[in-house]
Amino acid sequence: MNKGLAAVILAAGKGTRMKSTLPKVMHPLCGEPMLYYPLEAARQADFRQLKVVVGHGADVVRERFSSPDLTWVVQSDQLGTGHALMCAADSLRGYSGPLLLLCGDVPLLKTETIEHLRDFHAREKAVVTVLTAQMPNPHGYGRIIRDGEQVMGIVEERDATDLQREITEINTGTYMFDAAFVLSALRGLNKNNAQGEYYLTDVVAAAVAAGKTTRALCVADPTEVMGVNDRCQLAEAEVLMRWKINSDLMYAGISMTDPTTVYIDNGVELGVDTQLHPNVHLRGKTSIGKNCIIETGVVVVDSQIGDGVHLKAGSAIEESQVGPACKIGPMAHLRPGTVLSGNNKIGNYVETKKAVFGEGSQASHLTYVGDAEVGRNVNFGCGAITCNYDGVNKYKTIIEDDVFIGSDTQFVAPVTIGRNSLIAAGSTITKDVPANALALSRSNQRVIDGWRLRKQKKSED
Repeated sequence: MNKGLAAVILAAGKGTRMKSTLPKVMHPLCGEPMLYYPLEAARQADFRQLKVVVGHGADVVRERFSSPDLTWVVQSDQLGTGHALMCAADSLRGYSGPLLLLCGDVPLLKTETIEHLRDFHAREKAVVTVLTAQMPNPHGYGRIIRDGEQVMGIVEERDATDLQREITEINTGTYMFDAAFVLSALRGLNKNNAQGEYYLTDVVAAAVAAGKTTRALCVADPTEVMGVNDRCQLAEAEVLMRWKINSDLMYAGISMTDPTTVYIDNGVELGVDTQLHPNVHLRGKTSIGKNCIIETGVVVVDSQIGDGVHLKAGSAIEESQVGPACKIGPMAHLRPGTVLSGNNKIGNYVETKKAVFGEGSQASHLTYVGDAEVGRNVNFGCGAITCNYDGVNKYKTIIEDDVFIGSDTQFVAPVTIGRNSLIAAGSTITKDVPANALALSRSNQRVIDGWRLRKQKKSED
């Protein structure tokens, strides 16, 4: 058996109230599936043996969270939380230390709270410690029955008396157990209750009957232990988590005009003195450098942005690398594979894809550059495009350093433009251009004197 503390994470539920074919724990929250958060919190609290109980959509969950430190346990029939832990019993054979139990649909639980629960459980020498919360409206939750510090039992809402329903201390579904005790106690559970399920809460009564110590640790902030059972609760959890992400970033030196309208995924990195305007979305594996300005409506996905970059309103950047001191937009679109070396300008209504720009090169407006290798200090005039697709295959355009490209130029790839050349406006370039050359391919201009007057006179006749 692997060394280290053990935890069981319950992730088998279908989540009927989500009204979705997606397993409940796979619903996204700030850029990660919900299950990511309890798993990561357990790891950060130094739990090294992680047993994940799956059922509905098990293959989807396993595929997303494939990791050597995870052991997968299948609960084919969902017969309650006690039954879920029964299913995990074989994977815990030989383990006798403290056992943490988490719910996969409680994503806001902090690592610090798990550590506090673990340490409190050890100090009290308890066989069961329940994480609890005080709820002004406890409807739907199991109630904690105490005798001083000793927890005498947990009564589910459906099984509670009227007097018990007045209790406001509730069970959060998170526990620390003595593993040897709880695995033994599971064998005595039955389904003699209103829901016909194996209640894990009955383990508390079994501990009391055996004369063992049982304890409860109450969290200071009940929102930390909120469960997510429907899409309204998912949205509420997202608001809470986003505020935590944004407030942490602001304390770390990031400015936000209106943090309630800034959407930053978990794990996104930002440098100090960066300014975020309203309705900014930073998603996935994104990093933003220092002293950047990100204006309204910018969306950045899985991209790395250097120091001193200005992302102007409405720009979208996907799977791209933007070097220092670049100016992007407004309304620019950097598609996957774009690399800007630094001091580049990609202006309004410019689209790039699989394009590498050398330092100082720019395309200021209404330009498409795809499948291209662009040198240093290249200037694209308005309306220039690389024609990279012939309907079957994609081809590359290579433009060397110091090239000036006139407006409305088309490069029909594959084609190479030599350094320090000039491409005249309105040209369609189908052949390579040598260095230091002028290339133009438009027809000669004709001027027919008096043509307009003759045409008008003919119409009048």
